[in-house]
Amino acid sequence: MTRALPFILPALGYMIPSFYLAAATTSDKKIESITVEASATANQTPVGTFDAPVSNLEYDPRVDLQSRNMAEAQADVTIRGGIFENTGFSVGSATLLDPQTGHYVSELPIAPSMLTSAQIFTGADNALFGVNSSVGTVAFGWTKIRDGGQLSLGAGNNGFNLQSVQAGTLFELKNDNDWQMGLQGEVSHSQSDGSIEFGDHDFKRAAGRVQLLGQNSQTDLFVGVQEKFFGWPNMYTPFNVNETEDLKTHLLMLNHQQTYTDDSHFEISAYYRKHKDHYVFSRENPAVFESFHETQVTSIAVSGHHSIDSQVAINYAGQIIADSIESTSLENNFTSRNYLKLSVLPEYKIQLAQLEQVKVRLGAAFNDTNRDASEFSILGDVQWRTQNRDGTAHTWYLSYAEASQVAGYTAIGGSDTGGLFRSNYELGRESSQNIELGFTLESLNWLLNSAVFFRKDDNLTDWTFNFESTSARFANPVDIDTSGLELLAQKRFEHADIIASYTYLHKSEDYGSEEIDASFYALNYPDHRVTLGVIWQPIEQVEVKLDNEWRQQTENALRSGPDTAFFTHVSINYHVAQVSGLYFTLAGDNIWDEAFQEVPGTPGRGEQYTASLTYQW
Repeated sequence: MTRALPFILPALGYMIPSFYLAAATTSDKKIESITVEASATANQTPVGTFDAPVSNLEYDPRVDLQSRNMAEAQADVTIRGGIFENTGFSVGSATLLDPQTGHYVSELPIAPSMLTSAQIFTGADNALFGVNSSVGTVAFGWTKIRDGGQLSLGAGNNGFNLQSVQAGTLFELKNDNDWQMGLQGEVSHSQSDGSIEFGDHDFKRAAGRVQLLGQNSQTDLFVGVQEKFFGWPNMYTPFNVNETEDLKTHLLMLNHQQTYTDDSHFEISAYYRKHKDHYVFSRENPAVFESFHETQVTSIAVSGHHSIDSQVAINYAGQIIADSIESTSLENNFTSRNYLKLSVLPEYKIQLAQLEQVKVRLGAAFNDTNRDASEFSILGDVQWRTQNRDGTAHTWYLSYAEASQVAGYTAIGGSDTGGLFRSNYELGRESSQNIELGFTLESLNWLLNSAVFFRKDDNLTDWTFNFESTSARFANPVDIDTSGLELLAQKRFEHADIIASYTYLHKSEDYGSEEIDASFYALNYPDHRVTLGVIWQPIEQVEVKLDNEWRQQTENALRSGPDTAFFTHVSINYHVAQVSGLYFTLAGDNIWDEAFQEVPGTPGRGEQYTASLTYQW
């Protein structure tokens, strides 16, 4: 079905998806010019386990992460007031879909050392590159392999222990100096009794890749497997039971990047992902209820930027996905689906003066599956950038984008009459319309980013309940208007970096039914949120990293305890002067022991402290 271009929405906003201290172009998926890349958080590694692509996103001002146990155990990743189903994770050109539920979309058995730092695509960039993720995409690229490695050993309270080793090597191919071959591997393990009772975990990951590097290309063949067991009281249910999950994820991925001419490039990605989930309602009595799921996804994707001349270029992306599920809890025959996403975004550059440029992009996207109606979407933006002679630059953005997606199997394939989570066989395609305006002011050592946006979600799939029966959650469509303000400031001093942000969100919802009293996910968001990150190096051997988050969450009938919270993650690194590459780390997370329920009705994480020794070579 083709939807007509809607009326002008009464809002503004645009925010650069990546934080850099120099000019960046996310639509090209590469940096046009960069002086210093700035992280969105001070800490790069977690406290309670080994690092993963989802690590520390809870302190990222661009992302709201709602975890059960901890982020690396089970995390609902949301962007700009969406829900976990609205957020995608991509590597290279491909979105790594989990067709069962967005709860497992971040299950990627990839070592972060193999990936670039996360970019957050929203607005037109998400509509161009994202697949079945109508609000935002957490995007990664493959790094170039370097010679060297790292060994880490850690221990902490709650019976925590960690072991991790990764190494890479790069060598020139015989008789050909233009080509290099790289090998990289990683093995990690962690376990603990948990930061609260019955919050134990046991995680394992093994990952490896082969890389072929040319003058204008990079090809990666990756294979990884991850096994995770973890428990948590009231993980998904409100019955005061100790639930567990046992997950196993396999990923095989081939990725090729190619540049050609002065300003053109493309990337092709293909993957096979198998994810198994064994859920137990009560670890003391597993026979009461347990379920098994296995999903398989095969996909091929392409994206690129083709420059026709100095003024005209075409951005494009496309992906084909085929998935299937075997489950003990699905009751209808909706167990497989094929997806197609194609998007084209031409751009035109206008040079107003020597240091002043306007770039206009306007295009469309097409979404289709073999089980749902297809949809065309409009996307585009205007960027006005001025480079000042004092080394500073300022940029204005205005963007409008439409996006759509379809519901996962948990929402459409289970029972619609019984059980805790009840499906809805009538759920159709969800659509989103987003308009945003933003301003960025940047220099060599500081950055100011501001944005306001308005998003209109139609037929968004949400899990709802009524006050007479809060135990049962129903998949229902909802129309929600979301408006927001985002502010980010970064400053680099001689011995410290500071990252500060403020976010405001407001929602207006219409469920179209008097039988629905409240929302379990879509209306679980912060009205106000502040983050503050600091990296301080008082002397050469010592580095202190501090991440803070304060939030005021909107009220929810299922939440016990306060609607405000203040979290702190701190690490102190001491580099041993006598041994190059050796350093000792003391770290703590949730050091104020906040009991805030990130997911209403589910206990929040407790305090976690660790000590680790790391050797890099």
